[in-house]
Parts: sequence; structure tokens; C-alpha cells
Amino acid sequence: MNPFDLMSFLLKKVKINFVKIFKVKTIKKKSLLAIVFILFNLFLSYSQVILNANGPGNTYELITNTFAPGNGTGAVEAPDQSPDGSHQDFGRHIAEVFDTQLNKYVFEFYSHYAIDNDVSTLSTDRQRVEIKTYAASPANLIGTTGENIIYKWMFKIPVGYKPSTNFTHLHQIKAVDGDDSSPLFTLTPRLGTPNKLELIYVANATSGTNKVSTVDLSLFEGNWIEAVEQIHVGSLGTYSITLKKHSDGTVLMSYSNSNIATIRPDNTFIRPKWGIYRSLVDIADLRDEAVRFSDFSIQEVSVLDVNTNYIEDNSVIIPNPIFDKLSLSDTIFQNYDSIRILDITGKIVVNQAIVSSTLDLSFLKSGMYFATFCKENKPIRFLKIIKK
Repeated sequence: MNPFDLMSFLLKKVKINFVKIFKVKTIKKKSLLAIVFILFNLFLSYSQVILNANGPGNTYELITNTFAPGNGTGAVEAPDQSPDGSHQDFGRHIAEVFDTQLNKYVFEFYSHYAIDNDVSTLSTDRQRVEIKTYAASPANLIGTTGENIIYKWMFKIPVGYKPSTNFTHLHQIKAVDGDDSSPLFTLTPRLGTPNKLELIYVANATSGTNKVSTVDLSLFEGNWIEAVEQIHVGSLGTYSITLKKHSDGTVLMSYSNSNIATIRPDNTFIRPKWGIYRSLVDIADLRDEAVRFSDFSIQEVSVLDVNTNYIEDNSVIIPNPIFDKLSLSDTIFQNYDSIRILDITGKIVVNQAIVSSTLDLSFLKSGMYFATFCKENKPIRFLKIIKK
């Protein structure tokens, strides 16, 4: 859900409640809009969805109830779900197990090189056990043009992990409809001397594969890794990912690009996948694997900064209350180019470019206002301010 859809949703939902609270028959639309600005600022994390293991049993149902409520086990793709009835002797290929390092239950994904296949296509040259969002998921769990998304998760591959020379995806950002044969982004361990973990980008069907970042896979083995991936969805989008050790915060991979296509022209949306999806072409190099995942988070936000970390909460820091002058930080200059200030009735009392480090507000009366920081004339960040 983008910020303006959320504003519309809140307007529809809160009008009756505010009428009851203030015991008036009508509220001017502008006044209500101003009140909703407050709610909007409080609900910037409204669309965050978190998935964690909660103990053995009903694992597929837990995953799907989080990523695609009402769709049974549809958010899981695993060999035991094969329509031909094969691969069911082992049982479900994702379990919830207790991890002593994290001291809590986590998800463990199992892949058996000799017997598992690809449940999606019944192909025998590849196998997968993955979780996903997809067309049946709520709108805030799939990415459409113009949206900003933060994906977070943790994973641990075992010591001695054996990747394929072809592909062994642990994470994908998939395009849907149109040009969707290849993922846009993948995290892929690859057999080599030494083995590597690659971040792969495929712009479109004819662009070929671009390995935008490659690091030694041994750095990851046996360690819990925290992943943060940020995407502004668009033909001129932004993308960043950081992988760091949970134990000490050491950054093992970091990549960012502020001018990259994160959706293709004929795609409807993009979506994430996590798990083990690997080629069986070089099956002699593989073994049964168990990869652990935890702390999945999907969150739509109003603004991203692919050069550092998520700046939603600290991109706009201003003194509150303010007096005659509003001081603007260097961070504000870097991320926004104009500011609008509305009074409690919704009237715009300031609408100007950010050209200096201070803004004269001496002409405003004391009271509550709502500041909107904009980029290229698009409202990005909303704050309540108090003028003394």
C-alpha cells in the first residue's frame, strides 16, 4: 500500500470515529485531512509484515497465513506437494527447529539431491523448496511501480555447503507477467575455487547475466547472516542489499545502485522468494542440504536511501517545538527539495523550495502544523510540528 492509498484508507476508516470522539455532526474535510496527517505519521510502519517460526507443526500454514492469507499452503513450493504424489515419504520440506545460536525456533529448509524435483514444473533437472509472495498475496506484499519496499531476513548455510556450478538460488526477486523468465535479482552460491556467493542482476530477457557483487562463500558458512534489501520499484529504480554477520555486525556483502530497473516494462509486479532452488545438471557435486531462515520482514515505506541504511525514521530531524526559525539539517538537503506546511484546517501556509538551512516561520501563529517534505514535487515525509 503506497502512502496515498493509506491516506485514503485512513480517511474512510476514521471519519465516524472522530465524529464520535469530538461529538460533532460534521468535520470539514480539510480538518479531517489534517488529523489524518497525524495518523499517517504514526502508521508509516502500517504495512510491515513479519514471519517467524513459533514451534513445530502447521509450518506451511503459518507461512501462507502470513504471506497469502486464505490460501492454504499456497505460499510454499516444495517437493512433497508434487501432484504426482512423489517425495512424500520424507514429509514436509520445511520444519520449525530450535536454534541454539539464536535461542529460538527458526525455519529449516531441506533439499534432497537424489530424489527431489521442481514441484512447479515437475522438471527433473532442478529442485526447489521455497516460500514466496504471489498474486494471491495482499497488495502490501507485492511490489508495484512507484513503491518502496524493505525486505529483511536472516539465514544460515551449513559448514561445507555444496553449491551447483549452474545455479543454487537462496533468494530471488521475481518479475511477474510479461518478461518474467529470469529473476531480476538473485543471491546465488556457486561452485568454484573457492566457492562464491553472487548477487546477480538480469535487466531483461536479452541483457544477459550481470554478477554485480561476488564474495567468498566460506565467510557465510555456519554463521547467521542478517540481510536488508531495499527496492524502489521502477524503470529508473533503486536497489541496495547488505549482508552482515549477526554475531558481530561484520558486513560481508554490500551493493547499491540508485539508477537501475527494478521492474520490466511489461511486468505487473515484483515479489520475493526465499529457500533452496538449485540445478541438478551437476548432481555429482551436490549433497542433501539444510538451510535455516528466520525473521522475515516485508515493509512498504515512503522513502529509501540506498546509499546507507533505511532512513525513514531519521531522514527528517527537526527541533520540536519550533519558534520563529526552522533549522534544516544537511540530511534534509540531500533527500528533499521542497517543503509544504499545512495548518490544522488543511490550508497550505508554506510551499517553497529548500534553498537554505533555515526557514522563517515568524509569521505563523502558535499552534499545531503539518510539514510535508517533498522530492521532485512528490510528498515523501510527513511530520507534526508545534509552533510556539
